[in-house]
Formats: sequence, structure tokens, C-alpha cells
Amino acid sequence: MESMNAVWLENRILKFRPVPIPEPLSGEALVRVRAAGICSTDLELVKGYYPFTGVLGHEFVGEIVRSPDQPDREGERVVGEINAACGCCRTCLAGRPRHCENRTVLGIVNRNGAFADYLCLPNKNLFPVPESIRDDAAVFVEPLAAALEIREQVNILPSDRVLVLGAGRLGQLIAQTLALTGCRLLVVARHEKQKKLLEAHQISWIEEKNIPAHRFDIIIEATGSAVGFDLARRAVRPAGTIVMKSTYKGEIRVDFSSIVVDEITLVGSRCGPFQPALRLLENGRIDPSGLIEKRYFFKDAAEALEHAAQSGILKIIFQTKG
Repeated sequence: MESMNAVWLENRILKFRPVPIPEPLSGEALVRVRAAGICSTDLELVKGYYPFTGVLGHEFVGEIVRSPDQPDREGERVVGEINAACGCCRTCLAGRPRHCENRTVLGIVNRNGAFADYLCLPNKNLFPVPESIRDDAAVFVEPLAAALEIREQVNILPSDRVLVLGAGRLGQLIAQTLALTGCRLLVVARHEKQKKLLEAHQISWIEEKNIPAHRFDIIIEATGSAVGFDLARRAVRPAGTIVMKSTYKGEIRVDFSSIVVDEITLVGSRCGPFQPALRLLENGRIDPSGLIEKRYFFKDAAEALEHAAQSGILKIIFQTKG
């Protein structure tokens, strides 16, 4: 059996090691990874946020090298929806495949991920990338889709006062997508690099100490830490909405009585639509280029993830060729 190089996580220990090249199941394709991005979820998995053993990584752009069921797609440059659904459980039949009861999730739940030379995903999960979108931009499609999911879940009007908590990897993309709605947008930023990136897109920022209490209609919590919810709770107005984007190891304490009394709406938000994300990149309405901090090879994975975990660091990219 042929092997490939991969970033393997086991018992919270990272190893760069050879593993067998995956064999596509019925309806799947084998994809050669061209580039992959480190996400906060990857960092939390290393901390033990969720028990996972296997190849990390779920943000990628690649090329289909083998597709037994759809050979005409071989050679196609693609990005991939990370949730592989069974298609036959009650959740799938109800039209909610991302919440499939039997799903595997690329690099997160029972499916080896993108920090490797090759990966496998169902053909229906793979979306062709227009020629005009470079690999450096295509690798952002998955987190950009997650940012767009907010607009699928919450109706955001130009009159709404919206606060984004967190100006990191995901927060920057969220801010760019929300700016397209014309809402009264503010982003909480701590680091000069974050502030300059927001300013480059004509997005206003605010420091945490200056957040007014009970003023905002909608809060997007994307800090990646437990303190984010407390900040959101203080900033949201009565009958307002808090959208939760952070996943992390640990728990938070919540005064649910105050949530009930103030009639606060809590919205969990995870993955999102790929086609709109690709269109926004293709027409240049979203520009993620300024988010790339540094590039590494898979063999330097330990250093790369350590770098990505530092405060204020934006997107770290794995490239597969020199």
C-alpha cells in the first residue's frame, strides 16, 4: 500500500509521519492537497477540545486525482464541504445534512483531514474553484462560508447595530461579510495588525474597554475563548441576538435567568454555504489576502501550529510544494 506524509494527532501529540494514501469509497474522490489553512478548531483539538485521533485539518484547496464514479472530474481544482453525510438518516431526509446523525467531519470527527498529501471526500462535497481564484484565496472558502452562515441564520438590516467580538482569523472574514449588509458595524480588536486590516476595508474597530453596555442589536462572538460570552452578554440590548461562533475546550457559566428576563436570542453557528463564498472571492467583494501570516510545509507542523496559537497571529498556511 502506498503511503503519504501527514500531520497525525494522537493523545494530543502531533507527529509528522507516513500514513496510507486513503482509498475513495463509493461516491468519493481522492484529492491531492495543494494548500491547507490552520483554524482555531485545529488548535483546540490539540488541546483536547474533542477526542480525535488522525490527520488534522479541514480548510484546503486541492485537485481531484481519482474519482471512480465521476472520472470526468479528475484534474478539477476543488474546495470541500467538510461534513460527509449518510444521506439516509432522519436529519438528512429533513434537509439538514450538516447535522447528519452519522456524519464524519474532515479532520475533526472520524475522517482524516487536509494536513496530508491526499484526502478523500464525497464528490457532492467538492466544489470547483474558478480559474480567477488563486490557491491562497481558495483556501479561505471554508471559513468564509462559515462567516456567511451568520447571514443565513440572522436577518441583518442596515439599521442594525452589530458588534463582532474577535478580530482574528474568522472575525476578519465575518467583518468583511457583514460590511456588505450596510449595517452599523463595529469590531473589537486588540492588536495593531488587526486594526490596520479592518481599516484597509473601511471597517470601524473599538477596544474592549470602550464597549458600551446593552447597546447592540446583534453580537457575533468569535473570540475563541470563554470570556467572549460575558462580553457579548454585557453588550447586547434586551431582546437582542448573540451569535456564537467560538468552539474551545472548557465550559462557561451562564446566568440563564437573565437571558430569559431580557429575552436574548442565542444562535449557534457553524459551517456555511460554499457557492456564495466562491462567488464573493471570484468577484473580488471579499479579499482574504491580507490575512496570511506565514507559510510552512507539513514537516514543520509542530512549529506551524505553535506559531498559529500565538496571540494576534492570523492565518498560517501549509503549502505542499517548494
